[in-house]
Amino acid sequence: MISRQILLLNGNDIDRDLIYPVLYQNVEVHSSKFVYMPANELIMFDYKPVIIALFVGFHIAEILTRTFWASGKVRRDDIYIEIIGTVVFMAIAVPFIFYGAPVVVEWAVPGSANAWAAFLWWQMLLILLFVDEGLHYWWHRACHEVPLLYNLHRAHHSCQYMSVRLAYRNNIFYFLLMPSVWASAALIHLGFGPVYAFYIIFKMLINFGSHSPLRWDSWMYDKNFLRKPLWLLERIITTPAAHSAHHGLAKQDGITHYKGNYANLLFLWDVVFGTAKLARRYPENFGIENIEPKSWKHEMFWPIWRD
Repeated sequence: MISRQILLLNGNDIDRDLIYPVLYQNVEVHSSKFVYMPANELIMFDYKPVIIALFVGFHIAEILTRTFWASGKVRRDDIYIEIIGTVVFMAIAVPFIFYGAPVVVEWAVPGSANAWAAFLWWQMLLILLFVDEGLHYWWHRACHEVPLLYNLHRAHHSCQYMSVRLAYRNNIFYFLLMPSVWASAALIHLGFGPVYAFYIIFKMLINFGSHSPLRWDSWMYDKNFLRKPLWLLERIITTPAAHSAHHGLAKQDGITHYKGNYANLLFLWDVVFGTAKLARRYPENFGIENIEPKSWKHEMFWPIWRD
């Protein structure tokens, strides 16, 4: 028999058996009320200022620790690429995609706005981890394994240092064509907004941290009492050591792994598809191995501009 449970959400008594007769059948609520909370009961907030604050915060931390400006390694071209890449992503790519994707979805499926808003928050989170992170992994991997697509991504690897500045350092078409961003914008249109706000903040925190030379994970590797938890952690999320290996210059160093470690947040994608390498060390040199250098204009504007 279905037990009738009443849950107080935002001041309203909601009869769970009437609204979710299948999901809540034979479920005792008590301490697990949050697990069964529909995502549309979460508070929606503007996550963009939080991400900008994190981005600026990492810059300040790198400056204070004297790791922001890699002495003798920063070229004038690097400055152009990072400024243009960041501005284009924030001011052009994101507004274009987050406006365009809902238009496309609504054209394909009229009346689709908030159609999935009644999903539980953890269901939305799992979908985001599968769709957004999965598409990011395969797009990133394709841009390394397909020579034509590598032109869209080589700017991200052409510098000789690590920094949070690399987070948005890509050809202008790399993000405009990025399937995961389009999919996320479509999911927001379908009602994922409240969960996406928390998800993207955590994702960008991991992303900024994995590109930064601050190396938040470095102190953990020689602690025996962390051996088992760390084994699990580094297979779930992308650490600075793992992503630094992806940016390494020479694979002969035994650390560099630029044909793997593609994941952004969920490193499990690399583990599952056999592209993971966990050396727990950091390459001494970064950049692109055995490829002819290109101008900043080529790296940023290919195929419109070619050297």
